[in-house]
Amino acid sequence: MSFETDPGVTIGSAAWPGDRHRPWAVVQHVSHEGPGLIGEALRQAGLTFEVVRADLGDGFPSVAELGGLVVMGGPMGVHDVADHPWLLAERELLAEAVEGGLPVLGVCLGAQQLALALGAEVTTGAAAEIGMGSVELTGPGRLDPVLGPEYGGLAPTAIACVHWHQDTFALPSGAVHLAATPRYPNQAFRVGDKVYGLQFHVEVDRTLAQSWAPLIPGGTPLDEGRLVEAETVGRRILRRFVSVAIGSIDGAEVPK
Repeated sequence: MSFETDPGVTIGSAAWPGDRHRPWAVVQHVSHEGPGLIGEALRQAGLTFEVVRADLGDGFPSVAELGGLVVMGGPMGVHDVADHPWLLAERELLAEAVEGGLPVLGVCLGAQQLALALGAEVTTGAAAEIGMGSVELTGPGRLDPVLGPEYGGLAPTAIACVHWHQDTFALPSGAVHLAATPRYPNQAFRVGDKVYGLQFHVEVDRTLAQSWAPLIPGGTPLDEGRLVEAETVGRRILRRFVSVAIGSIDGAEVPK
């Protein structure tokens, strides 16, 4: 399937039909930041997806074509539109997808793009946050159907993950704050029931980790034991996100 941008679609005009049989789009910005565990979760739920390489000039799909939207990370910043003019069109797609009711997941750069598309500010912090780590769930995060069940909503509240960022976002208006770290307090948010922005990485499997290893600044190691934990946690979180996105968890209706 080849996606092309539909010139007839106006931002915010699309109404998602709720068709879980439509393919998802996974927007990728650089060769080493592919879908990883996100692709696995979509396939296991019986969903199909197409990878859209924004950096290689692929056209963006219209919301009317899609069952869901995932926007991945990348080394560029949201304000680097002179070098990467597709950033603007990607934000328009995100805004349209949210308004049209699609399930949306933004990861790292994708979360920053999502926040900016929803009117929040994106800035650069004083120091990078890189390598194996964790995020601390907020009170609402512990009750969230995607992040909260990892520990049953009880302590410990730290979720293992991989960090690789220095930019950060403010929370969009109406967003639910889900996770934080001391250096960057806005690590995750939810808008409505099925739109999630995650500053941290939960999609990293062994293959992605191997491709990242020589590229991470300062040779920051991805410790094997902690990577196994982050991969296990990420797999469960992403399966729950997909379940929420298609309207059920373990066959039951998603709690509102």
